[in-house]
Amino acid sequence: MPDQPGGLDTGYTPLTRPQPTLADLLTIEPSASIYYSYARETELSLEFDTADQYLTLLVPTNRAVMALDRKPHQGPPSAVPVIGMSEQQFDEQSKRNVQRWVSAHIIPSRISLSNVPVTYDTMLEGKSVTFVATSEAAQGSLDWTRVTLDDGSKIISMKEGMNGVLYLIDGTVDPY
Repeated sequence: MPDQPGGLDTGYTPLTRPQPTLADLLTIEPSASIYYSYARETELSLEFDTADQYLTLLVPTNRAVMALDRKPHQGPPSAVPVIGMSEQQFDEQSKRNVQRWVSAHIIPSRISLSNVPVTYDTMLEGKSVTFVATSEAAQGSLDWTRVTLDDGSKIISMKEGMNGVLYLIDGTVDPY
């Protein structure tokens, strides 16, 4: 029942934030939809919408994911042919592969790109990424435009949220 004449309900107050979360940024970034789709299959995506932890996301573009020979849910090629895997085993393996791939693209802290080369651990145990200087950047340009990942992937844009930074990259981080 409205509590004011004219049918306006003043009992509802929308949730507002001073800045978007990483989840908000991923939702509105069309070139990151494949990464975000994979991420939502994991528990890690819950952290994209909370202010409890600051994250740095290295988000591959849709084009970069589509260019992979094997998609994230497939994992690495098996040295031995797998015969007779049940649907449940296949599903569990796919989930592990996705978790591994998504976590390789998340650095669980703030990073600084002003003094490179610099290496940061990702959320995938034993996996780190190194940022190196590129010769293409102009003097005085933003730090993120002056670096590439050690595999040659370039950062093509940066967006800051209240709980972290999203770097859109033109490659992927190999979790293996």
